[in-house]
Amino acid sequence: MARFSLEEFLNNSDEEIKMSDKQKKILIAAIETFSEKGFAATSTSEIAKKAGVAEGTIFRHYKTKKDLLMSIVMPIAKMITPTFAKSFKKEVFEQSYQSFEEFVREIISNRFDFVKANFPVIKIFIQEVFFHEELQSHFKKLFSEHVYHPFKQKVEAAVEKGELVELPADTIIRLIVSSIMGLVAARFIAGIEMDEKEEIERTVQFVMRGIRKE
Repeated sequence: MARFSLEEFLNNSDEEIKMSDKQKKILIAAIETFSEKGFAATSTSEIAKKAGVAEGTIFRHYKTKKDLLMSIVMPIAKMITPTFAKSFKKEVFEQSYQSFEEFVREIISNRFDFVKANFPVIKIFIQEVFFHEELQSHFKKLFSEHVYHPFKQKVEAAVEKGELVELPADTIIRLIVSSIMGLVAARFIAGIEMDEKEEIERTVQFVMRGIRKE
């Protein structure tokens, strides 16, 4: 399971994102506060207090609060998420399965465990991706390049074998992805307590009832 390393990000040698100790403190405080409260509800004064710096120090490095958010998520997205996408493809799509249900179980479990392993940074992505076009464009590109085609091949093969109802592959993909997003949002954004293994299995069965050919 791929895991995001905050240390790898903060200590990256690339000059474009090389940071001073104060910047590192600001970003750590911002990640923790954005994750806990969300971008809109977080003030720069809260971040400054948590980082142990003056609020003016933040604005010496970042012109606006959104610049601070983007300084966290975009470098991480560019540096880390392509590796995650390739790892996801290898862990899930390049494996053999006895049935499409087994594949669905693996893809849901894999993405749930991925979010759990890389919390709270992933929580910020989930919270903010719907409000920032820059993030949407990046993840659409990653999905298209690394996930969409092998996903579609798995679906089309299952339809051809008679395992699934004859729906467009894009519709089946959407139903699976939306179910994953709903499960992840309930557990990690809404904070609903659950028996994770049971809820993953219930989600698998819910999806399969909708797409399995009887």
